[in-house]
Amino acid sequence: MAAYFGVQSAVLRRALRASFSPHSRSPVATVGLRLVCSAAAEEHKPVIVESAEEYKFVERLIPPSRVPAPPQHAGPAPSGWSPPPASPPALPYMIRRSRMHNIPVYTDMTNGNRTTTLIRKVEGDIWALEKNVKQYLKELTGKELPTQVNEVTMTLKVKGHFDKELKEWLVSKGF
Repeated sequence: MAAYFGVQSAVLRRALRASFSPHSRSPVATVGLRLVCSAAAEEHKPVIVESAEEYKFVERLIPPSRVPAPPQHAGPAPSGWSPPPASPPALPYMIRRSRMHNIPVYTDMTNGNRTTTLIRKVEGDIWALEKNVKQYLKELTGKELPTQVNEVTMTLKVKGHFDKELKEWLVSKGF
C-alpha cells in the first residue's frame, strides 16, 4: 500500500513539474493552477440579499447597548427595590446608584469569617458620610464600629455585616 502511494505521488510530482516548467510549451503550463482555481471561484460566488423583514430575528440576539431608565412608580417594588428620587438630597455627599440602578452597598467576606460592609460611589464630603454612618450604627448596635475611608476609590468600609441596614438608611435619606 505504501509503495502505491509513493508511485502515485511521484507521478503527480513529475506531471506538475512538467506543466509548470519555463521550458515547457504545453497549453497547461500557460493556464496554470491559479487561473483554473480563480475561474472556478468566480463561477460560484454567493449572492447576498438584504432582507428587512428577517432583521427582527437578528435584533433579538443583539445585546442592549445600555441599561434602560428605571421605571417610575410610587413606593418599593415587590422585590424590595425602590426607584431613585427625582432630585438628590441636600447633603454634603452624594452616593450614585450602580449601573443597574441599585444602591452600591456590598458585603465583603475575607479569611472565612471577617465581614466588612462596603459603600461605593461616594462623591463629595466622604468624611461627613463616615460621621453619619458611625452615628447611625452606634444608635443601631450600641457600640462604635471601626470604619475605613478611601478617598481615592471613593469607598467607605465598615467592620461587620450591615448590608440591609445601610441600604434602608440610604433610601430613607433620599438616595
